[in-house]
Amino acid sequence: MTHDELSTDPLVKDIATRLAAEFGGRVSHKVVLSTVTDARRDLEGQIVPEAIGEMLHRLAHYRLDTLPTRASR
Repeated sequence: MTHDELSTDPLVKDIATRLAAEFGGRVSHKVVLSTVTDARRDLEGQIVPEAIGEMLHRLAHYRLDTLPTRASR
């Protein structure tokens, strides 16, 4: 899937919406959506389809939570 196709995936949109609300004061919605989309692409074929929602949320959350740390390096 392309980046554009992934960004319109209902699961990606749902998780991005939830994480945007959680990280709204620190990270723009555009960065959240891009992070979730990148995480979805990275997980493709790596885990069973039944676990994609939870694993996608966890991976994207971790990446967003560590953005300031990575940016300061």
